[in-house]
Amino acid sequence: MSESLALLVTFLPLIGALLVLITPSKDDSGTALWRLAQAIATITFLISIPFWFGYGPDAAGVKFRSTFPWFRFQSLVVNFDLGIDGLSLLLVLLTTLIGVVVMFSARSHIKSRHREFLVWMLVMECGMLGVFMALDFFAFYVFWEVMLVPLYFVVGIWGGPRRRYAAMKFFLYTVAGSVLMLLAIIYLVSNPIPTPDGLVLSSSILDHIKYGQLSEASQHWLFLAFAIAFLIKVPTVPFHTWLPDAHVEAPTSGSVILAGVLLKMGTYGLVRFCLPMFPLATAFYALPLMILGVIGLIYGAFLAWAQGDMKKLVAYSSISHLGYVVLGIFSVSQEGLEGSVIQMISHGVATPALFLLVGMIYERRHTRAISEYGGLARSMPRFAFFLMLATFASIGLPGLSGFIGEFLILIGTFLVNPVIGAIAVLGVIFGAVYMLSMVRRVIFGPLTHSENKKLEDLNLRECLVLTPLVVLFFWIGLFPSSFTSRTTHTLAEIKQAVEK
Repeated sequence: MSESLALLVTFLPLIGALLVLITPSKDDSGTALWRLAQAIATITFLISIPFWFGYGPDAAGVKFRSTFPWFRFQSLVVNFDLGIDGLSLLLVLLTTLIGVVVMFSARSHIKSRHREFLVWMLVMECGMLGVFMALDFFAFYVFWEVMLVPLYFVVGIWGGPRRRYAAMKFFLYTVAGSVLMLLAIIYLVSNPIPTPDGLVLSSSILDHIKYGQLSEASQHWLFLAFAIAFLIKVPTVPFHTWLPDAHVEAPTSGSVILAGVLLKMGTYGLVRFCLPMFPLATAFYALPLMILGVIGLIYGAFLAWAQGDMKKLVAYSSISHLGYVVLGIFSVSQEGLEGSVIQMISHGVATPALFLLVGMIYERRHTRAISEYGGLARSMPRFAFFLMLATFASIGLPGLSGFIGEFLILIGTFLVNPVIGAIAVLGVIFGAVYMLSMVRRVIFGPLTHSENKKLEDLNLRECLVLTPLVVLFFWIGLFPSSFTSRTTHTLAEIKQAVEK
């Protein structure tokens, strides 16, 4: 069973999408379709939980591996190869959890074309899971493209007034990066690598990490091709301009899955491919990319600070938070790498919670302007409670999820470059300023707008949707070793590959 678990978790959402597609719906609200999709998402999450126990503390290597031949072209054999290691474990579990959160939160704001929406969301989940578990270049690329198309339609159909512009901008940016990555993949798999069995053509990611011996010139251009594709997806300055448009125009569920999972594919790719496969190029470009990470975290903070729209503010905060991740990755220190993975997970729970809360208040007032609020703690105490918790987790209050990731990243950066580390500390201050400023203006002070006095507080369903994210705020913040112990060996191997 363990050998096929990765395969089952990856493709169950796709099977669910097919079931939703053919299931008849007796009413316009699509109740049967929603229940089916929610059941599929929940089952996918439940059957992914054995990954956590099967890949326990201090585990190493790839587990739950499922491999079968896909196609053969002359001497090149391409396998459909899936598995879990310390880098992908937490991201897979985050993906299945966010899938459940999205399915149970989306029904309140998706009012039309229910069947199409659910199909696209389930197909997207399949693509995201495949990206994190793929151990073959071609399988990785296929899943990478599979998850791109659904988000384009989710933004373009169910988004805001400028949805088509935002969807097309997202699509063009991402496809441009994908083309570069595809060229690099074709080059890699078309050149023989020296294995113990002699020179062979291989599309296995693990073979290229273990045996690949590329010239320095090849490493440079291959590194840049992969890195640009992944930095666009993060997104890092100057590739960031598609993100605010996509977030603002996307429906709440689209923003949740974009912030929760899709942005992590870029940072995951940097660690999975760029560091271990191109060590000489990594050493050469590490300092410029650390500087780029610092620019992103400070510039993103100032952009967020300037926003009068809550959703835009949270969107720009992602640029700042993921700047930390890029900084930690290219410090190429054990502390920086572990902090980056934890920061990915923390951002993947805190920012979706913020987007959910912004969506919940928007459904009641139909405005996201910060100036239209004030004093909501009086009329919506449950909303204020969850908003404060999500904000504290986002800015890295000790004891909550954001603290440990930022702390490890800053330690790792100081060990490598104290000047950059000192500048990066400013991001902690700026993050607190723009987030707490937003909270102060939204939930504290007098109720100056009469429309806010009779707003309905969060109901039971909305509280239950937010609860698993809040649990993770505290779990990561109070017991970080239960997460870092599962990533340590994999990240140590990646660091060792860079230093070889």
